[in-house]
Amino acid sequence: MFALVLHSHLPWLANHGRWPVGEEWLYQSWAGSYLPLVEMLGRLADEGRTNLLSLGITPVLAAQLDDPHCLSGMHHWLGNWQLRAHEATDRGLSTREHRAASHALDTFETQWRHGGSAAIRRLVDAGTVELLGGPLAHPFQPLLDERLREFSLSEGLSDARSRWGTRPTGIWAPECAYAPGMEFGYAAAGVTHFMVDGPALRGDTTLGRPVRESDVVAFGRDLTVSYRVWSPKSGYPGHPAYRDFHTYDHATGLKHARVTGRTVDSADKEPYDPERASAAIDKHVADFVDSVRRRLREESDRIGRGALVVAAFDTELFGHWWFEGPVWLERVLRALPEAGIDVGTLDDARTRGYVGTPVDLQKSSWGSGKDWRVWAGDAVADLVTLNAEVSALALDTIDKNASRESDGPVLRNRVDDQILRETLLALASDWAFMVSKDSAAGYARDRAHIHAHALREIADAVARGPVGRAAELAERWNRADGLFPGLDARRLRGDHRDEGAAE
Repeated sequence: MFALVLHSHLPWLANHGRWPVGEEWLYQSWAGSYLPLVEMLGRLADEGRTNLLSLGITPVLAAQLDDPHCLSGMHHWLGNWQLRAHEATDRGLSTREHRAASHALDTFETQWRHGGSAAIRRLVDAGTVELLGGPLAHPFQPLLDERLREFSLSEGLSDARSRWGTRPTGIWAPECAYAPGMEFGYAAAGVTHFMVDGPALRGDTTLGRPVRESDVVAFGRDLTVSYRVWSPKSGYPGHPAYRDFHTYDHATGLKHARVTGRTVDSADKEPYDPERASAAIDKHVADFVDSVRRRLREESDRIGRGALVVAAFDTELFGHWWFEGPVWLERVLRALPEAGIDVGTLDDARTRGYVGTPVDLQKSSWGSGKDWRVWAGDAVADLVTLNAEVSALALDTIDKNASRESDGPVLRNRVDDQILRETLLALASDWAFMVSKDSAAGYARDRAHIHAHALREIADAVARGPVGRAAELAERWNRADGLFPGLDARRLRGDHRDEGAAE
């Protein structure tokens, strides 16, 4: 069986800058990836196709796709795209971009204008995709305080249920990060399966593997197949016929050139040719299907039973980074069954018995070195220290607030809620990743410290009293960081908290 897994994620960007890093990142990904992906899956759903792929959507991304500020900003961005298309002096580019922008505007206004949840829920209800969940704000879980880890995961799965009417049993763990013992937290939260990178299973990804003494199954990414698509050296997006991501018209911001060659300067890139690109897509669809078939046969022969191949990618690769990606994806999803290849989801693989013997899984991630260096190395030592400080201060403040409560019912505390909200945003794995990879490192550090500052400011007001000042600060910070309105600090388990009131 072949299983395709997509991981959709962006950090919280609303009200935190626009360009070059900020909301522009969200809107480009929305227009380039999320709109065409959901539209494509909708077409396949209308044909009655089911169990096509496992679709991970992080709660923090889902929050932005439903956020009124982001919806308004996205509508404005699409309109601006259309205006930029009118300004292009190249007639072919202008026409092509105008049609694309007009179609995106129509799709957004008719299917997305009131939020992404309805558009995506249609696919979930139709059985077209298996929904994968995850922790609230995409933390690097192995380094997270155990109480915050439990809270973030449980709240993240509940957030999915509130948006899509189903609580996922599968998750894409942020950064595919794992530490021994996390499987018990997964089991307690109702998680039955999760993703790791191939090397975590020592490259043997042909079956899911129960983790240690638990029944929770880890599925590994098959690098042999996955790297056919996304490899820095030989992946499909680097083909000369595809649209070049880095070259654009400075007057309009529109991308007008094809890759042409890996060593060709931007000024010397050839014009983009849609027909040439379409031919390349067909070539790479055939290559991918052949690679999957060959891998399934080889691995089935090796293990003496039907094998599983899992290819996993960031959703944003398809459309945002690789312009032709959504078209390639639709053609692949049609071509695989036509070639006699059984396609299913991770949950299909688990329930249909593509599970082997237990594995003594060790700490891992899908980052550089497949260990934790990206999120815990020397380059981000300051962020590791900050995260520990933030976690300790948040938990201490909330616990002290809880101890002051009377013996009566524990009422919801919006100050505690905002403390947790800012804490989880400060602990997002994105900041360390961006610093380690030197990708907008300044922005990433600023974001971590902004949320840490918000937490400190609110916590200091709590310590000083009276409560009015802390409530005022919490309300002000909530105007920028008001995601997860259902977040309730009473559900944070701890020795000082009334467990009965938290249920």
